Order: sequence, then structure tokens, then C-alpha cells
Amino acid sequence: MSLTTWYLRRAFKKSDDRRDAGLTTPPDIERRDDICYGSEPKWQSLDVYRPRGTAARLPVIVSIHGGGWTYGDKERYQYYCMDLARRGFAVVNFTYRVAPEFKFPAGIEDTHLVFSWVLKNSEWFDLTRIFAVGDSAGAHMLTIYSAICTDPGYAAKFGIRPLLRPDGKPFVPDAVGLNCGVYQISLGRGANAMTRSLMKALLPHHGSAEELDLVNPLPYINEKFPRAFVMTASHDNLAGPPAQKALTNRLAACGVPFVDRTYGTDEAPLSHVFHCDIRSQAAKQCNDDECRFFLQP
Repeated sequence: MSLTTWYLRRAFKKSDDRRDAGLTTPPDIERRDDICYGSEPKWQSLDVYRPRGTAARLPVIVSIHGGGWTYGDKERYQYYCMDLARRGFAVVNFTYRVAPEFKFPAGIEDTHLVFSWVLKNSEWFDLTRIFAVGDSAGAHMLTIYSAICTDPGYAAKFGIRPLLRPDGKPFVPDAVGLNCGVYQISLGRGANAMTRSLMKALLPHHGSAEELDLVNPLPYINEKFPRAFVMTASHDNLAGPPAQKALTNRLAACGVPFVDRTYGTDEAPLSHVFHCDIRSQAAKQCNDDECRFFLQP
């Protein structure tokens, strides 16, 4: 394990522990935990959260956690995901295989397995309203996966066979929330040391031309890409407002409906993945906005 990976895991854990201290499962949330969606229960497990006492099939949100491709699991995102569920959704919160223990595209393959699992559980979910959120590295992964769903050539490069909905139509998320994400990976001149170290941990060949093609989804976005709520924070020093400009430019060029939001001001600054701190008013506003966007006709 590299020093960068060790440092990120230590720093992110300390921050997450502080953010979630004292939180418990809300009494109005029903949860089903530790459902294995693959062959490795330690790495491939998910939870489902939904409002207690609701028998109806609910619109579903699949959450892809962040963590620099090297950190995180569903336990770290349980309170954020349960907070989303309180807005009237069934929320799927899953652990996926991270680097350096597992190399790219393990996390993308796991994301595919989770959506396949959702589509096979029609008694739990309203399969006509399937949404997804991802933040930081999770937003990058969700962008890749959404492009896989809408570009068969890109899917073939991953060896992934696109899924079908129960009506036989190709599956594409109905809308996505791309939060505080990085959407372009470069290892050329100007790339910072952290990016180089993380890509060395993530990519089997440390950034071959073929790998860089796969981890840069923007060229594969087309007009079939799902509606997108694109969000960042005013003072995000990891994936700040400039990081999403290339994404929103591409979405606009392809005619994909999207919302582009930056939360926070110089007087009230916000930082990376602020929306996961569910006790903050800024997170409430952002998550309300995103969930309303999902349910728009």
C-alpha cells in the first residue's frame, strides 16, 4: 500500500468518524443489511433502507460511495443514505472492491452487479424510477457506468453486457446525481502527485493508453446519457467548481438535460462532499434539491 493510500484512508476515516459521531438509525427507517450481491460477502454486500411502514414499491436510489477509489464502504455512507430514504425512496447502499486490494475495473463490475440485483427485485422497488448518486470517486464511477449503459462500444471495452429492464428495454438510470466529482483523469504534464499515486494503486498498468481511455468517460457521453444533477462545493479543494466544467460542457453539447449547482459562498464556504454531513443545513438543502430533481416528470 502506498503512503498516499495509507494517508487518505487514515484522514478520511478520521473525518467520517467525526461527522457521524452520535448518529443512529432513525426510528422511521426500516433497514435490511448485509445482503450479498456477488460472490465475496466481505466486499460485495449491500443494505436497503426505506421509510418504515411503507408497503408500496418505492423509487430507488443506488448510492456509489466516494473515497479516492481506495477507501470506504457502506457503513461510512449509511446515515447519508438513510437520510435520503426519509425523502420517500428505497436506497441501496453498497460496498464495492477498492484499490489497491482490487484493480480497476473491479468497482465498475460491482456497480453493474448491484444494478442487476435491483432489477431482479421488483417486489422491493419501483423499477420505472431508478436513480443513482455518487460523490467524489463515486461520481466518476457513476459517470463511467452511465456511459456504459448508453454506449455499447464503451460497454464492450469493459466486457459488460448492458442490462435490460423488465419490459425488455435497455437499462439506463432515469437520472443521476454527480456530486463533487472528478471526471477527467490525466497523468501527463501538470498531473499532481496524489492523482499519480492513486492511479498507480487503481490501474493494473499504472496508466496505459488503454486504461486512460477507460477511466475518462466524457468522450463516451452521448444524447442517451441520463438526466444529471451536477453539484460541487464553493471551496472544494479536491474537486472544486472547475472540475465539473468539462462534464457540463459535454452534457450541453450532447443535449442532455442537467442542472449545474455550486453550493456555498465566500462568506459561508463549503468543502468536499459537504452533503454527507446530514446535520448541516447546507446538506439538507442540497439533498432536497437533488431528490426533487429526480422526481421531476
